[in-house]
Amino acid sequence: MTTENNSSLRDLTRIATFTALIAVLGLPGAIPLFGNAVPITLQTLGVMLAGAVLGWWRGAASVLALLLLVAAGLPLLSGGRGGIGVFFGPSVGYLIGFVFGAAVTGLIVHAGATKPTWLRVALGSFVGGVLTVYLFGIPLQSVVTGIPLLGTAYASLIFLPGDLVKVALSTALVLAVWRAYPKAFSFPRAPRIPAVAASQ
Repeated sequence: MTTENNSSLRDLTRIATFTALIAVLGLPGAIPLFGNAVPITLQTLGVMLAGAVLGWWRGAASVLALLLLVAAGLPLLSGGRGGIGVFFGPSVGYLIGFVFGAAVTGLIVHAGATKPTWLRVALGSFVGGVLTVYLFGIPLQSVVTGIPLLGTAYASLIFLPGDLVKVALSTALVLAVWRAYPKAFSFPRAPRIPAVAASQ
């Protein structure tokens, strides 16, 4: 097997692993708060982790793979939801936002870096896993429910404290995984400094 085939197989394995992780994070179920049409779930934590560990395109691919399985009818979303119908409900914008959120998280955490830092991971998780998801989720929720955009945005503030906790968890987990198993990440390796050059 060639090096290129080995690399492709590793990529597919990583993507599949995080697709499964995001699905597992939906097992505890969804928590509807104060009648909000979109429930609170742990799956956004999986989105943050996918982007932070895998990078932008692998992270986005892991979320997209999950959504394709959901569209095929598998009950992989929180609360055991699945089927094409979920893409016509109030959560559709958040589901689309998951894909872009993982990508943005990966871009921020990985851009120009050879290892994660708490600042990059926290910033990437917040901008990608929270703001980007809201950017898609709130307007489409407003369209589907018929509630004015400002009212929908105001109601969505209930998610913010929980999302900030997920950002903190994402940061802690990513740094812990880096210390325990850095090979899980898709960071480019830092260039080696030749011994002769280092001694000068």
